[in-house]
Amino acid sequence: MRNALSFTRTTLTKTTFERDSTSQSSLFESFCFRGSAMAPKKRFKRVAEPLPPTEPAEKTRRSKSLKLTAKPQPPVPRDFFQIDALDLAPRLLGKFLRRDDVVLQITEVEAYRPNDSACHGRFGVTPRTAPVFGPGGHAYVYLCYGLHMMLNIVADKGGAGAAVLIRSCAPISGLDVIQQRRGQKTDKPILLTGPGKVGQALGLSTEWSNHPLYTPGGLELLDGPEPENILVGPRVGIQYALPEHVNALWRFAIADTPWISAPRNTLRPPL
Repeated sequence: MRNALSFTRTTLTKTTFERDSTSQSSLFESFCFRGSAMAPKKRFKRVAEPLPPTEPAEKTRRSKSLKLTAKPQPPVPRDFFQIDALDLAPRLLGKFLRRDDVVLQITEVEAYRPNDSACHGRFGVTPRTAPVFGPGGHAYVYLCYGLHMMLNIVADKGGAGAAVLIRSCAPISGLDVIQQRRGQKTDKPILLTGPGKVGQALGLSTEWSNHPLYTPGGLELLDGPEPENILVGPRVGIQYALPEHVNALWRFAIADTPWISAPRNTLRPPL
């Protein structure tokens, strides 16, 4: 990942991608089903040992994956967050968000920086945006379109006005609770690919704004594995911003995972 992130911010703000469709391999690969055993002939007294019950291989693979990656992790220290949002954003990929029994792994983020015409900090300090101007490591939760709770992680030093939006996650534990909160009985990426879906899955409200994510209990960010490869692209839904900010490559996602929101075809490996 360090090699992947060796591009400059100049490249980030000026490079544009050609719109091609991309193919990414599934986070949860499929395996072939095992064929059924033939019944032994009656003339044999010895009965063949029955095969274990078969189940969809994808489901088995997913269950193992969840158990392996849901090991307890230490909370991320406070100073981890207090860097430029553009540096923090890719470092959040692979980390875990935990609230009670629900654990999600961060798969996609967007950086919002000071003097960024797409950042809420452009409005200055208001009752709504005040948490963005706090020290890095706190949550900033706001209501979007009167429907969606959007979780952001405040970055940088106090007063900077910067944050990282959590766009998508993968479920690690608490799937039943996630499905109940989302109102969808599925384990497919549609469950968590979108910032409003993440906020709903965690059961968040604006009361969680300014909550410290580096302390145990409540909502917390736990350490996690660093992804081997990432993708970058322009942020989503900010057409109101200045052209240089609309085209800035400040969206980051883990490569080779289906847990990424639309549009996917604007994401590319970094130069």
